Amino acid sequence: MDASICAWIALGSNLGDRIGHFGAARRALEVTPGVSVVAASRIYETEPVGPPGQGPYLNAVLALDAELSPRALLARLLAIEVEQGRVRDRDAERWGPRPLDLDLLLYGDLCRVEEGLEIPHPRLHERAFVLEPLCEVAGDRRHPRSGIALAALREGVADPLAVRPFAAAQSDWRVGAVEKEPGAHGNC
Repeated sequence: MDASICAWIALGSNLGDRIGHFGAARRALEVTPGVSVVAASRIYETEPVGPPGQGPYLNAVLALDAELSPRALLARLLAIEVEQGRVRDRDAERWGPRPLDLDLLLYGDLCRVEEGLEIPHPRLHERAFVLEPLCEVAGDRRHPRSGIALAALREGVADPLAVRPFAAAQSDWRVGAVEKEPGAHGNC
């Protein structure tokens, strides 16, 4: 690709050094050719979605300028998960605990469904733990399929008790990302 596209990825972790996994993922993206981190949401702590007995998740969103194709970016995200100890296999519990989960939420205004890749993320509009941080870095965007503003989607699933800002390490996490008004990040 010759022009960069803004992509938004969600980060989640509820095993091990959650903040450390986020930092490692961000550093790995920052050194990936064709990828620039342009904005970072705050980090939130949320209750797990899935089987009982899991610890709370940390969640955040990064905005990227990406020259990689959606498939190549997804492959890089999956590789970073593995580097941080994520094991994906058929026996793994769906929505079970994990050291790191990286989801490609949006890639510009692209809508695509193919084997192993769906953009926008198919459950993006249902998840407060994704929409809250996403709206910090892309609040003026609209969902590419429905045309509904992301902020309106967030209001529809808002739960202030379930999605709480995580006080630890906020300043370190956001350092280095361009902090502008939502949606004012070049192509983002």
